[in-house]
This record gives sequence, structure tokens and C-alpha cells, in this order.
Amino acid sequence: MRFKKAAKNKGKEPKNRQGSAFEWPLIRRIITYTRPYRIQFYLALGLTLLGSVLSPAVPSICQYILDGPTLTGDVAGVRTWVMLLIGVLLLQSGVMYANTYVTGWLGQSIIRDIRLQVYNHIISLRTRFFDTNPVGMLQTRTISDVETLNEVFSQGLVSILGEMLTLVFIFGVMLATSWKLTLVVLTTVPVLLIATSIFKNAVKVAFQNVRKYVGLMNAFLQEHITGMLVIQIFNREETEHKRFQELNQAHEDANLKSVLAYSIFFPVVEIVTALATALLVWYGVGSVLEGQVTFGTLVAFLMYINMFFRPIRMLADRFNTLQMGMVSAGRIFQVLDDNDILPDTGNLTSAPSSHPAASIRFEHVWFAYKEENWVLKDLSFNVQPGQKVAFVGSTGAGKSTIINLLSRLYDINRGTIFINDTDIRELKLESLRGMIGLVLQDVFLFSGTIYENITLNNPNISQQKAEEAAKLVGADRFIRNLPDGYLHQVQERGASLSAGQRQLIAFARVLVYNPQILILDEATSSVDTESEELIQKAIETVMQGRTSIIVAHRLSTIQKADQIMVMEKGRILESGTHTSLLAQSGMYHKLYTLQFAESLAST
Repeated sequence: MRFKKAAKNKGKEPKNRQGSAFEWPLIRRIITYTRPYRIQFYLALGLTLLGSVLSPAVPSICQYILDGPTLTGDVAGVRTWVMLLIGVLLLQSGVMYANTYVTGWLGQSIIRDIRLQVYNHIISLRTRFFDTNPVGMLQTRTISDVETLNEVFSQGLVSILGEMLTLVFIFGVMLATSWKLTLVVLTTVPVLLIATSIFKNAVKVAFQNVRKYVGLMNAFLQEHITGMLVIQIFNREETEHKRFQELNQAHEDANLKSVLAYSIFFPVVEIVTALATALLVWYGVGSVLEGQVTFGTLVAFLMYINMFFRPIRMLADRFNTLQMGMVSAGRIFQVLDDNDILPDTGNLTSAPSSHPAASIRFEHVWFAYKEENWVLKDLSFNVQPGQKVAFVGSTGAGKSTIINLLSRLYDINRGTIFINDTDIRELKLESLRGMIGLVLQDVFLFSGTIYENITLNNPNISQQKAEEAAKLVGADRFIRNLPDGYLHQVQERGASLSAGQRQLIAFARVLVYNPQILILDEATSSVDTESEELIQKAIETVMQGRTSIIVAHRLSTIQKADQIMVMEKGRILESGTHTSLLAQSGMYHKLYTLQFAESLAST
């Protein structure tokens, strides 16, 4: 099928893990998360042990009642033992309730911790991690896989231990009560073990495929919903619908395979149990008539049969639960073990300067996103405090890369970048990025209010300060015309606002954070003429008293820049003012002439 090939080529999901359910390194690592909850963990183990010890008590008490006070006509004795039986049943119910609650509480507490750890780790990774890992896959790791891991605690490790202990205790009591009847019961166990093994393997593969297709669907949906405009513009709805239909069908098929395995296995277990019961009745009744076995013993064994086969049946299901937990744990730890974290080795909290604005200096900077496919080649330039410097050039020349390196979203391969004569690697990341304000072409707004999007939920920024910043950049008028004004709820990615309105909010955001360096990356390239005039005024307001870096394709927006640098293939070909560059009749003159011709043709 087409989607399978695409999935393989894109590598959105790692290969299925085919290891044993008991992958001890993984289990040991999972158990380390119980350390903050030692009391609850040991309590769960203790309740499990108590429940296993109590499991053979009811049949044993019934056996004693039938073979003891019942035969002797001791009514008081029967009443006493029946009351004891009721007490044991109530105790078992209480233990089951406590065990279920404690293991569930333990599992939820642990997955809360793991989910927070995964999220905190993801946001600490280098930007290039997100270049190669789909958002849908990361959502699956953080939400679905962590949720599956919960079952390791609530239905996996502790439950498996409980079922095994129950099986051991039941078998021990059965053997001590009547080894002959025990052997009769055991004659059917090989059939059950074979069926259990087949079932376990079948369900393991089915569940692994289910998890794989869940991840693929998450990635598909995230990508296609984000790119819905492109799909609709190019009339690809039907094609993409068919692709998702194929993924959805594969997910259904994987689930149906697990359903098929369950629908076969459990009837087989019931048949084996019924066969064991029939053999026990056939042999046991004869033994009772011959006086070799008491009637109470036979009744107890009939009760033991269900208690004996139930753990075997449940262990198969528990092992599959554990197996899926191991698959999810492996994927989660794969993310956690990715140590491609930008080292925050700096110890300086500021870059001192005698000027309120900052200076910027690149010295012999080399950078490549992949190996030695150099994007920047021995790049050097100097920006004085308060200067407005623009970078122009063709796509791929390295303009946006300069921004990424200055903010340390990526680290350079060679050379040095200075702010106020301080190597940016000597600055703490928080301090470095606190010095920089960024306005992108595509402004990202979060779900929340206008006020929250201006302040980014910073409690130290009051609504009054946010409103003052909005007034300065010309955003206050349209904000007050919105329902609820500054408390207006923004839709996802700011879909209810125009591109110009989003840009003005971004400028207000920069003002309230008051950075020393302003970076504008194509900030006016996707707005109409009227909005551009408002934004140009906002730009002039925000630029005051700051060093400004402008990346632009529209040369009309940078003519007032103090310095324009023309880039090509990672190098600076020309630099100067608008007038001096035009006089050189070089690359800038060519770009300007082409854009001027395009603007004339469009009119």
C-alpha cells in the first residue's frame, strides 16, 4: 500500500520493538520512577502478596465446613465458619479495592512525572531536533505512549506478580490437599499453555501495529491540518482523504487482529476449563464413592479449578500489556536519551556596554546544518550599537541563518559571535535571548487572550504595560474593537486576525520585553499596503534606541538602513548604504532594478 511505503521512506515511526516483555534494563529504568513513591509502591506489593495468600482461603474454608461441622451436625460450628468465610470474602474485597486504587494512583503519579520530564526534555533540545522529528510523533510520545506506560504499573508488573503468586499458592494448596486430583487438573494445562503462547504472540504483533499506526495518524493529521490551506487551494482533499482512509483502515485491521485473537483465546480457555472440570468430576466422584477423597475436597477442587486457570489466562493478557508498555517505554526513552541539547555553559547574566543598545560582531563564522554543506563561509561583519543593518540576497544565501546563530538556536561550527564584545557562548541562554526581540514573517499566536499573547503569560508584565505597548505600535485601536478587547480569545495560531494585526501584536510583544537587539525577519512581506504603513510606523517606534537586524526581500523597506549587506552563498558580496550600493552597479543594483521593474509591471 502507498502509505506504508511513504511511512517507511519518511521514517516517521521507528521500527517495532520485538523484544521480550521482560526487558530488564527497561524495567529497571521504569522502576526508578517509583522512588518518590516508595511507600505506595511497597504498599501495592504488600497488598498483592496479601491478596495472593487469601486466594485459596475460601475453597479451604468451604472444604472444612463440608467435611467437618456439616458431617457432625455441628450447626454452631457451621455458623461460625460461615461467618469466618464472609469475613474472608469481605477482606478479599477490601484488599482488591485498596490494591486497585493504590496501583492506579501510583501509575497516574508516575506518568505525570514522566510526561513532564518528556516535555521539559523536548523543549530543551536543539532546534535541529524538530527539523527531523514530526510534531505528530512527538505528540504520540508525550501523550499516547506515556499513557500506555501507565498500564505497566496498574495492570503490568504488580498484576503479573500477583497472578504468579496466586498460581503458586493455589497450586501448593491443591497439591497438599490431593496430589491425585491435582494431576487430573494438570492434564489439561499443556493445551492451555500452547494456546496462551500462540495468543500472546499474535496479540503482541497486533498491538505493536496498532501503536505504529496511531503514531502515523497523529503525524498525518498534524501535518495536514496545519497545511489545510495548501490542500484546499490545490484541490487535494479527495487524494488526502484516501491516504488517511488507508491509514485508518490499517489501524482498524490491526485492532481487529487483536480482537480475533481474544475472541479465539478466551473460548479456548473456557473449553479447557470445562474439560478440566469434567475430568475432575468424573475422577473425583469415583474417588468420593470409593472413599479415597472427601466430598468437601472435591467441592474445593472445583473451586480451585477456576482460581487456578484464571491466573494462567490473565497472565497472557498481562504479558501483552507489559509488552506494549515496553514498546512505549522504549520510544519514550529514545526521546529522553537524545542528548542533542544546546549546552548552556555560559555563566554571565549580562554583556556590559556603555551604550543602551548592543553591538554585534561576527568573526570568521562558519556554519552548516548538515555535515560540511556550509551555509555561512568565513562570515565577518560588525554592527555598531543603535545601527539599523539589513541583510538582502537570494533565497538560501544565509540571511535567516544569521538570526538563528545570533539567538543560539544553532551553534556555529567555527569562529566567534560577540555581543558587546562578549562571546555569546559565555552568556546564559536566558540572558542572551532576553537581549533579543524577534518578529517573524509568520507571527505565531497561541490560544489565549490578546493580553496573554502580548505578555506570553509573564506575570511580571501588567495589562497596563501591555496596553501602553499596543498603543505605541498602533495595535490598540483594532484590539479595542474586538469583543472583550485585550481579553479577546485568540483562535489557534491567530486565525481570526489578519496578518497585519498579528504583526502589530508581535511588535507590542517586543516592546513589553524591551530587548537591546531587534530582529525583523521579512516582517512586512505578507501584508497589504495599508497594513504595511501601520507596521512601518510600528517598526520605527520599536527600533528607537535598539540595534536592529532586518532580513528583507522587499528592498523598498530597507532604504533607510544605516548599512545594507548583500549576501550570496554564505558570504557578504557588498555592503553600504542604499545610495552607495546603487552607485556600485553591482548585485544590489541588479536586485533593486529587478524589483523596480516588477513593481512597474504590476501597476
